[in-house]
Amino acid sequence: MRLLPLLALLPLVFPFAAGEDLEATLPDHEEGYQHVERFIKILEEVRSHHPDAEKLSYERLINHALEGMLDSLDPFSAFYHPETVQSFDPEAPESEPQFTVASLGITLGKRDSELYFARVREGSPAALAGFLNGDVLRKKDGKELPTLELPATTKALNGPPGQEVTLTVFRKNIRREFTASLLHSVVKQEALPDAFLLENTGEQKIGYARLAEFTALAPQELESALDELEDKGLQSLILDLRGNPGGLLQASVKILGLFLPPNTEVVTTQGRSPLAQTPPLKTPDRQRVKREYPLVVLIDRNSASASELVAGALQDLKRATIVGEKSYGKGSVQNINGRDGGTALRLTFATYHTPSGKTPHLVGVSPDLSIEIQENDLLNFEKFKIRKNASPEVTSLLDTW
Repeated sequence: MRLLPLLALLPLVFPFAAGEDLEATLPDHEEGYQHVERFIKILEEVRSHHPDAEKLSYERLINHALEGMLDSLDPFSAFYHPETVQSFDPEAPESEPQFTVASLGITLGKRDSELYFARVREGSPAALAGFLNGDVLRKKDGKELPTLELPATTKALNGPPGQEVTLTVFRKNIRREFTASLLHSVVKQEALPDAFLLENTGEQKIGYARLAEFTALAPQELESALDELEDKGLQSLILDLRGNPGGLLQASVKILGLFLPPNTEVVTTQGRSPLAQTPPLKTPDRQRVKREYPLVVLIDRNSASASELVAGALQDLKRATIVGEKSYGKGSVQNINGRDGGTALRLTFATYHTPSGKTPHLVGVSPDLSIEIQENDLLNFEKFKIRKNASPEVTSLLDTW
């Protein structure tokens, strides 16, 4: 297909340019012809003159052009190549494709031409070996990674339960490499790893509950824990959302229902797309126990998505005091749709908003009481999280960092 046939496709690309009135049409839609024409001319010039013919198929060039276009919009929109689509974690939420090695408990990300641990699941082999969020992956079994592509690396790291693998990472804050061996195993998903009464708090009984992620069972786990703590005389609660990357939106709404009156509007979506025109999300219409005791919510730079919506809603409605540092800033809504050729489009179509109308998207939630968290504080938090299951060797190693 040469230049003229490609240009003949423009009326199919821009059918509304001939006068069709669409609500989502932007003011510059009539300029579409000239800009797409420029794209097609450059596409054909590249195909005609670039010496590396193996890289010049229409499919490859256009897929990479689409990839760049989506990357330019926001951190969460993306165009996925077929090999990437095949590597999606089937258990991840539909709008959150992840490159996860479930048997090691790690989720990979790519940033600045480096592969890093975007998430180390709590209680996993990786966590118990001392790996941390943000560690840059350097080697597998003593060898440099053959590729920095997420799908290929994810596949290479997978293994059956019982198989050993040795990983080497670079930890930027201490500028040191760290190597550890770990076994592939079945990782138990635990939404609420800690819930207890604090000691040495005087006459007041203060509860502490740390929510690691918003799973489908998280509301039930938290409610059961609160029942037990209340039976022991709980008078106030610290809800720890530090490092919580989010999860299921409906789980966050149900958890808000534990502390807010029934049928309280807590989350709305705003956007130009018809997909964004949905009713506000409300807490459940029934509340088994009325909880009005003082509530403090802890957040940090790694509290994201559902964590931010919970903290923001409780802050807006004056139900809790938010303590810590500004959160991550993930407050947008995406969906994923399959496309021709095995590709997929992940597109942001709306932003989430808390009751005041504010969105955490790209700005985060600002705490009521701001605390400057140092790298050593983050390390101590990691030690706290693995204290129950880590080996003495790992604990000793953590103490040297």
